Amino acid sequence: LSTAFKSVNGTVEWNETQKTSPSPFYVQQFLAACKKAGCTHVILEYSSHGLVQHRTNYTWPSIAGITNLTPEHLDYHGTMEQYRKDKGKLFTTLKPKGVKVLNTQDDTFAYYTKLTKHKSLNYGVATGALQAAVINSKPAGTELEFTYNGKTLPFTLPIPGSFNTENALCATGCALAAGVQLEQCIKALQLFKGAPGRMEVIDRGQPFTVIVDFTVTPGAYEKTLSTIKTMLPMGAKLHVLAGSCGDRMKEKRPQVGSICSKYADNLIITNEDPYTEDPLQIINEVVAGVDTEACNLQVVESRQEALETILKQAAPHYVIMLCGKGADTTMWVEQGQIPWNERDIVRGLLKDLGYNE
Repeated sequence: LSTAFKSVNGTVEWNETQKTSPSPFYVQQFLAACKKAGCTHVILEYSSHGLVQHRTNYTWPSIAGITNLTPEHLDYHGTMEQYRKDKGKLFTTLKPKGVKVLNTQDDTFAYYTKLTKHKSLNYGVATGALQAAVINSKPAGTELEFTYNGKTLPFTLPIPGSFNTENALCATGCALAAGVQLEQCIKALQLFKGAPGRMEVIDRGQPFTVIVDFTVTPGAYEKTLSTIKTMLPMGAKLHVLAGSCGDRMKEKRPQVGSICSKYADNLIITNEDPYTEDPLQIINEVVAGVDTEACNLQVVESRQEALETILKQAAPHYVIMLCGKGADTTMWVEQGQIPWNERDIVRGLLKDLGYNE
């Protein structure tokens, strides 16, 4: 059960709540469906909001893992220290003989190590019980070596980005803690094509690359855009479509604009999920951080028009990054949720431009 979807024995349904941690009743219904289907293992994605608001009550995991903690949701948690404490509630829900899977390279490592007395399986790049060495990073994927218990196995993770190495380490650590062998983990990682809306390539035969990604925090923008920029072919340009959501963390808006202008050749700032705020006011606050001497800036309030514009402006070998919506199937506006599936919209627009796979 994740923000994007729920899956039982391979049957996938979109998470209509769009909440990483829905109500405890929803979660228990999901667990009941898993048990009825004969599942032996369940993976739940927890959110810090869900932990604080008791939406994860009455679930007692055997294994709990974390990738990192970056400045986000501070409109709710108040400070990074409180955010760290709130996210740490995850480990207090572990069963007595549960295992913590911790990132040695994150600032939270020392705190979460001491937070509870549970056994830890620690991971990191060149550090921890489970270690990764990055051999080569290319647009088609990342060549890695994972080492655990004296065994080193090389493989290619078929999705790019150093942040995905971190994600793969955490997932592998959780699987190892559940008794899965390293060889099985590597085999699964080599077949992994990515989660919907997370660095997802939309390909209809066009001569440029279109990527849809659920990039929302300044940290995510920095990691994602810097990774893509280093992989651009000679002479290629990076076009970015970005924005920011309403009713939370206004301070991140100019930060998003600044980071985008650092990496983008062409940048379109548009509407995202305004909630109860004025979409144009949000856009202006993102634009305030843009260095207009570093990139070509356009402001297009309608996200539909912004998508049409950025795709029409694309040339061969360009990379088009569509940030913010990922696999969402709705957009939050003042009146509530309205249908919005960016991946399908982009496929339709590419078809209208004459690209038919």
